[in-house]
Amino acid sequence: MSAQSVNTTTAGRVRAMPADLQGDLSNRARVERAMQSFALEYGSLTAFRLESCIHCGICADACHYYIATEDPQYTPILKVEPFKQAYKRESGPYAVFFKLFGLKRRVSADELENWQHLLYDSCNMCGRCSLICPMGINISELIEQTRHAMFDAGLAPAELYAKAKHQQHSGQPEASKEPYRDMLLAIGRQYKVEIPMDKDQAEVMLCVPRTDIEHYPKSVAALARVMQHLGVSCTFRSDGLVAENYGYYAGGREWQRKISMRLINEALACHAKTLIVPECGHAYTALRWEAAELYGKPLPFRVRHVTEYLAGQLQTGRLKLRKAGNGAVTFHDPCQLVRKGGVMDAPRQLMQALGLDLHELENNKAFSFCCGGGGGVLDIQRAAPLRYRAMESKLREVDDSGAQTFLTSCSDCRATFDDAKAHFNWEQTPHSLLELVADNLG
Repeated sequence: MSAQSVNTTTAGRVRAMPADLQGDLSNRARVERAMQSFALEYGSLTAFRLESCIHCGICADACHYYIATEDPQYTPILKVEPFKQAYKRESGPYAVFFKLFGLKRRVSADELENWQHLLYDSCNMCGRCSLICPMGINISELIEQTRHAMFDAGLAPAELYAKAKHQQHSGQPEASKEPYRDMLLAIGRQYKVEIPMDKDQAEVMLCVPRTDIEHYPKSVAALARVMQHLGVSCTFRSDGLVAENYGYYAGGREWQRKISMRLINEALACHAKTLIVPECGHAYTALRWEAAELYGKPLPFRVRHVTEYLAGQLQTGRLKLRKAGNGAVTFHDPCQLVRKGGVMDAPRQLMQALGLDLHELENNKAFSFCCGGGGGVLDIQRAAPLRYRAMESKLREVDDSGAQTFLTSCSDCRATFDDAKAHFNWEQTPHSLLELVADNLG
């Protein structure tokens, strides 16, 4: 692996490119929109988190952006400074004194524009900082709340905004040569497996990552093949195919709701008892932990990651696997699954059933480092130099494991590692755990 040069200043900082702007708003209007959005986020839990920070800086040691650069601007809690500044000045218990003595300035348009780099380009919302905070502050959730205000102020990265806008309108993050429904059916013909589509009644509803449809079609076929092997009544739905939620990435709360509602409505339409999230980490967070809040009531079906579901089938004896015999194997834990969902044992149970010789990474399970592409960062072109720099330690961990096979259970992680493979001329190739399961059905 040979690292490429990174665009830095003489002080060693990665340069932040000019901020992307949406809408023809004045600076004053942008600030007003951000402040209104901040106010909607203030509640007892948020206030507790903002008041609890003791400025110890320990969260920096958990962040791969800080570790890679040793630049204090990448300290995770600093990334929510505009949110914290507005809270202290406008809503905190001592707000009157902060205003009277000028202890907290008004949030400015320049600050918001400068913070776009910190909130989007240099944060995967991976939650490792939240895990290590001695005060128990969920920093990644504060960053998500701050992204809401940035979106409302017209300050989301152009790539995330465009894909979120397209997805909330059409169901797809971007235009394709043919509808995803037709692409799925073509994948079924290519891999000689039935793709169940638009059934009126099904026990399980399936969805797929856009990344798999466009780049990893074998994973789509693997999902269908495993479900067929289990004899489960299941279906894909034409109007609810895409697992990813770019509204979540961009910070557009209403767009996130619309995108989630597509999947919820389709699951209701086919009377599904379970909605399976495929190998996609952020889709799991958006559907398993946030969709019910946006829906306004508990979901009338279960949401499970595919590895959770298959591990359950393994335990009941319905799923039997042959020994794969792939030699030494290592595994990357997707952040949204392990830290936000606790899905750590399920993939390891599948690997154990496959008879794999698992060589754990130095930082694994809940302490695993992010691939570097999460939170929409992989889609932000200007973020690439910093992303490559931050993920070098992860690539070294994989190399140091001594494994011949490198697995993961998230398509976006897989795409990020494939991108690193091309950039660094890296020798490892990421593989899908789901595909390995499908290749070794008993």
